[in-house]
Amino acid sequence: MATSNPAFSQDMFAGYNKVYGAPRSMVTTVQGTMSKTFLLLAILSGTGLWAFHSMGAGQLAGPVVGVSAIAGFILAMVTIFKPAISPWTAPVYAAMEGVFLGSLSQLVEMRFHEKAPGIALQAVSLTVGTLLIMLFLCASGTVKVTERLKAGIMMATGAVCLFYVASIVLRLFGVSVPLLFSATPAGIGFSLFVVGLAAFNLLLDFDFIEEAARREAPKYMEWYGAFGLIVTLVWLYLELLRLLQKMNSRN
Repeated sequence: MATSNPAFSQDMFAGYNKVYGAPRSMVTTVQGTMSKTFLLLAILSGTGLWAFHSMGAGQLAGPVVGVSAIAGFILAMVTIFKPAISPWTAPVYAAMEGVFLGSLSQLVEMRFHEKAPGIALQAVSLTVGTLLIMLFLCASGTVKVTERLKAGIMMATGAVCLFYVASIVLRLFGVSVPLLFSATPAGIGFSLFVVGLAAFNLLLDFDFIEEAARREAPKYMEWYGAFGLIVTLVWLYLELLRLLQKMNSRN
């Protein structure tokens, strides 16, 4: 089963045959994946708070944002191509993303301390709220993850990824893409669309986790499922932070 989350972009269950009666200690369960997700969130939050306060106190330099982002990206790629090592790489990935998000959030906080004090906390609150809403919609059956919905989310996410890659290439040649950073109505509208898309990707992540449990995938897939969910949450937080920056730049 594929999703638009890069961590789940391949058929991760190819070759897995359900073994009836297998002990829960040897296979993936939804509860096990959720417990590992909370652990990764705790690691991310801990390193994030440390980086946030350290950057504010001048104990961290600006380049730590780029270094931690690159380190997190490399770890993510390694984990995606080698899911079996996710029990070791996922916690380190969460720690690196915490440093990245914490230090970046402090820089944004410093920039908007007059116009929008607490902008980072607003982004965190909106991320948590969105996660809970999407979890409720999925668990209650209000939104069903159909094949058509999966295909639509995957195509839209792929298009956004291509747009981001093209924007990065254009910026290397000095060409700015207004939709990404401008506080115009079009720029804000684009950010709202991407935030909504990231939120719907959470539904695909939940579906992947449930499918892994149904297929009785190997135990390490709990860590992989938790890792994939963290990837989406990081994306959602960054897009919400960008949206808040645009909205407050208009004030």
